[in-house]
Amino acid sequence: MPTTPPPGRAAPPGRSDPSQRIHQSRRSHRSRRSEASGAPRPSGSPLLLLALGHACVDVYQGAVAALVPFFLAERAYTYAAASGIVLAASLLSSVAQPLFGALTDKWPMPWLLPVSTLAGGVGVALSGVSGSYALTLTVVAVSGIGVAAYHPESARMARVASRGSHTAMGWFSLGGNLGFATAPLAVSAVVATGGLHASPLLIVPALVGAALCLAALRTVNARTTTGRSASAATRPAGKDDWPAFLRMSGAIVCRSIVFVGLSAFISLYARQRTGGGEIAGTAALFVLYLGGAIGTVAGGRLATRYGRVRVVRWSYALTVPAVAGIVLVPGPLLYLFVALTSAGLYLPFSLHVTLGQDYLPRRVGTASGVTLGLTVSVGGIASPLIGAAADATSLQTALAPLIALPALGWLLLRTLHEPAMPEAAMSEVSMSEVSMSEAATPAADPAEAAASEAAAPDPARAVARAPHRDTARTTGA
Repeated sequence: MPTTPPPGRAAPPGRSDPSQRIHQSRRSHRSRRSEASGAPRPSGSPLLLLALGHACVDVYQGAVAALVPFFLAERAYTYAAASGIVLAASLLSSVAQPLFGALTDKWPMPWLLPVSTLAGGVGVALSGVSGSYALTLTVVAVSGIGVAAYHPESARMARVASRGSHTAMGWFSLGGNLGFATAPLAVSAVVATGGLHASPLLIVPALVGAALCLAALRTVNARTTTGRSASAATRPAGKDDWPAFLRMSGAIVCRSIVFVGLSAFISLYARQRTGGGEIAGTAALFVLYLGGAIGTVAGGRLATRYGRVRVVRWSYALTVPAVAGIVLVPGPLLYLFVALTSAGLYLPFSLHVTLGQDYLPRRVGTASGVTLGLTVSVGGIASPLIGAAADATSLQTALAPLIALPALGWLLLRTLHEPAMPEAAMSEVSMSEVSMSEAATPAADPAEAAASEAAAPDPARAVARAPHRDTARTTGA
């Protein structure tokens, strides 16, 4: 006799409709599978703090290029001398960042975040105090080392907080892009108050960033430590794909030379091509940095839909005509091509980081240090060559070779494959454990047993069972 009560009568106390028990069991099963999978939502609060801290640190990467026109104006530096300051900030950073990444592969170093933030700020803040070229190079190099120490550990923590989400990592990278974008405005505002001698005021973002890092560490540090120990036991051992990683790194070097070269000289070039003054140059540098804010977030969303490697290839292809427009098109249209170039350079920015981490799953810190540091900062090595060429010919002629570099990067990316994500592997392991747990748990009554059987993730049973078959009927006592 069915236990389902006739219409108009409620189920007896202590009993529920068997069909309701089926739905509840299925919902509970799906909920446990979702919780155990590798797709939980990223934790918003620590990720926001890390993104804001990232913005404060990357102010100092953008500030060095933003100071170049003022060094030229107040100290009468040549193009080559000014680009040497950019090199000082980039070279030590490019060498040091993989070293810090290798260290963080062995030991957690969360204290690096606030300390390196302060170091980055102090170096730039002191750059305008003395007229000595050697001292300026030294303090800017200290700032570069501070920036280098920050990025590998922050990228690791952001990956933990994002839990494998491309979009969330895009927001973390957006913080750095906003720091780049606001650097010209901050430098112009500070220098306007008292010239280069007012540069100590640029320490303010570092103080704010250090406080944000300390706040983020309270929530992320414990999760990072437990996540490493847990993942060591549960995550399948990955295999490092060095050939793919090196090809991608070569493409990032091409991108870096374009970006650093434009960062150092776009302000001066915009003044020449548009006939404007200091405001025209600052606006061009601002557009170059701000366009990346949109590109970084869009890159994460596009990668979720189309795949990371495909989006990276598209971005490099877009950058070729965009850079050509900057070099060849005069007048106000220059700003349109600066914006397109910025988007093309920044769409793959956060994707470079996660791809590198997944190509080298056993050396995540090293991969972060190379993709965020060595290959990005090595572009600064080319800036003195661009400056020397500009001194010998013209700035337009010196910037023309930048058109070919994104095309070379696209060629290097053609044979890349989409690597597996560790979060996906962890998801499969966790769902298998949940399925085993479901199978081992006895049902409370025959109806619940039937419901569990209906929800069991056995493909053979799912195919054999007719979708409309009623498995919830039982007999009364």
